[in-house]
Amino acid sequence: MNKGVSLALIGASGVVGTKIIQLLEKRAFPIDQFIPLGNSTVGASIQFNNKHFEVESLENFIPKKGQFIIFSAGSSVAEQYARNFVTQGSFVIDLSSNFRYEDDVPLIIPEINGEILSGLSKPSLIANPNCSTAQLLMALKPIHDQVKIKILNIATYQAVSGTGKAALEELHNQTYFTDSAGESSVYPKQIAFNAIPQCDIFLENNFTKEEMKLTWETHKILDPNIQVQATCVRVPVFNGHSEAVFFKVSKAISREEIIETLNNSPGIKVLDDPRNEVYPTPVENASDTEEVYVGRIRSQKLDGDTWISMWIVADNVYGKGAALNAVQICEELLSINLLE
Repeated sequence: MNKGVSLALIGASGVVGTKIIQLLEKRAFPIDQFIPLGNSTVGASIQFNNKHFEVESLENFIPKKGQFIIFSAGSSVAEQYARNFVTQGSFVIDLSSNFRYEDDVPLIIPEINGEILSGLSKPSLIANPNCSTAQLLMALKPIHDQVKIKILNIATYQAVSGTGKAALEELHNQTYFTDSAGESSVYPKQIAFNAIPQCDIFLENNFTKEEMKLTWETHKILDPNIQVQATCVRVPVFNGHSEAVFFKVSKAISREEIIETLNNSPGIKVLDDPRNEVYPTPVENASDTEEVYVGRIRSQKLDGDTWISMWIVADNVYGKGAALNAVQICEELLSINLLE
């Protein structure tokens, strides 16, 4: 990647936006022009590659200035601007859920279905998956390629960073009993010292929207034939989502074969040594880390069927759940030379 590009970042001062900047720097993404954008943060100072930039007005932005435009500012902002920016010639990568389930918008995890990007012939809108979905499918795809997954049950244990700065502050205040702790305002119940079995709103089927995202996105990205049932829980962890996953596969596969498969898969790191209590945790493995960590791998026969169990941990902000995946999409687009 030698040719530099112009890249605009909406939400550059947010929890995810700051991590996107760190990754662009770390991975030496070639940028000739960096444009941080916002509305309420106009004039704020953003540092990128040891230079200071002022946040410019999103409302007054001329889209053709940005060959790549990353939206990290929520669904309402994406709804208002994203498609218009595409029509004016920009590749738009949106981290919100706003466009994920629209047929004309590719939902991309580069290691899984990145080949879709090669089929693009013009500037397009590209959706980033849900944080829980991204780490889940990174671990499941290599196994699904060998022994088709039939039924998938998942319980997530999601950190408050996935909800943003206000949630981080709420957990901190409630945990340390600060004067400003007050009542819960971000979550429906106290999050400190608690586990809340609700992420996002409840839908008519009594599942939450977060739980259905796992179903919808697994079907769109991996395989529409997998039966999915999910329970999503918010836990008092500052950063790093964890998942307990149980799935039935089409034929027998041993624990050793699963470990070998995952060890040979990009973006995956296996930490699984029960005798020495080795397994991933958010505190140890989800602090500005890029890998998806997998442990507690088990394979067992139940009524003649093979079921696999595993534990998955990843950084939901810096890693595959958000910032890293968006940057990798940009890298993939640049590598296939779609820019004029």
